[in-house]
Order: sequence, then C-alpha cells, then structure tokens
Amino acid sequence: MAETDYWITRRAVLEGGAATCLLVASGLPVGAQDAVATMTAERVTTPISRIPMRFMINATEHALELDPRTTLLDALRNNLGLTGSKKGCDHGQCGACTVLVNGRRINSCLSLAAQHEDDEITTIEGLADGEKLHPVQAAFVAHDGFQCGYCTPGQICSAVGMLDEVRAGWPSHASMDVTSGPAALTEAEIRERMSGNLCRCAAYPNIVAAIRDAAEEV
Repeated sequence: MAETDYWITRRAVLEGGAATCLLVASGLPVGAQDAVATMTAERVTTPISRIPMRFMINATEHALELDPRTTLLDALRNNLGLTGSKKGCDHGQCGACTVLVNGRRINSCLSLAAQHEDDEITTIEGLADGEKLHPVQAAFVAHDGFQCGYCTPGQICSAVGMLDEVRAGWPSHASMDVTSGPAALTEAEIRERMSGNLCRCAAYPNIVAAIRDAAEEV
C-alpha cells in the first residue's frame, strides 16, 4: 500500500458509529452535530504514517515500511506472507502465534514489530533445513501430534524454545528439584511448560509424546 493511501480500520468505524449515536442521543443542535461529525470524519481519513524497518527473519533480511503500531504477527502474515504463525485469540492466550526471537519463544500477537529490528526471528517456516524437518517437526508427524493443524506451528515453535529452556536448567512450576540441573521431561513437566499453547482438538497426549521423543534428538 502506498504511503499516501488511507486505511479505515474497524476501530475507526466503531468509534465513528458510537460518536454518531451519542450525538443523536445528546440532543445537540444540528449545526453542532455536523461540526462534530466533520471532525470525526477527518480523524478517520488521516493518512497513516509508516516508518522503515529492517528484520532478520529465518536468516533472511527484510526491509519494510510499517505503521509503528503493527504487531510482529501482522507484519509476518500480512507484509511478508509468512502465514504459518496463526492469529488465534490475538490476546496472547492461545499460543497459536508463537515464534522464536533470539531463541526464546514469544507471543508475536502481543509484540510490536518495531521492537525486533535487531533480533533473530525464527518462524515455523524457518525451522526445517531444506527438505529435512526439524526433529520436533518430524516427531509431531510421527506421533500424529495434530488434528486440524491450526495450533501446530505455534506448538512446534514453543516446543523448540521449551526444550532449550530445559537444557539451560530453567525450572518450571512442576519441577520437583530446582537444584539438580535440567528437569526430567516427565509428562507433568511437559504439560506445565507447554500450558501456554492450547489445542482446540485436544491432541495433547500425542503432543506430549512427540516432545518427549524429540527431546532425545535435539
């Protein structure tokens, strides 16, 4: 979209509609209502300013011009066509948008793209080595760790980040002994560490089995 284009958002439409209803209910004179309506229309059609940004995503550099309010998830999906990361709840509650930033898993729907210009970002599209699947991807296939597949990219990215956390000795709420090094990947440990990723199809038993299997290869 060109820099001079206008973008009417859903929020702007809702705000405009709400303002109109309030004006009608307020009983203001018609002239005053028209003045307020004009100001509302001017606000809706104000051009969006974009700023240049550069990103390193899946070992490839990308240059974009984005509204500074753009989330990392929207930049990946809408501007770069990396649609593996899914928009589920858009509130950081389901984990479908999980990506890796400098090796750590984050909810990309809650993070502004502008925060990550100097970071190494890895999405589900960047985990495989050419035609060779990442061990976690291969384990999900082998154990049928998915059904509809919508949450699977986020599950896999989260599992990759989680296994790195375990190797680094990070404890979880389910860790029985936080002084003895990396926690044993029991079912309870895996479920606790993956609790931020929801599966609407309830494929959790196979997801746990896949992660436990992949942990031996990663």
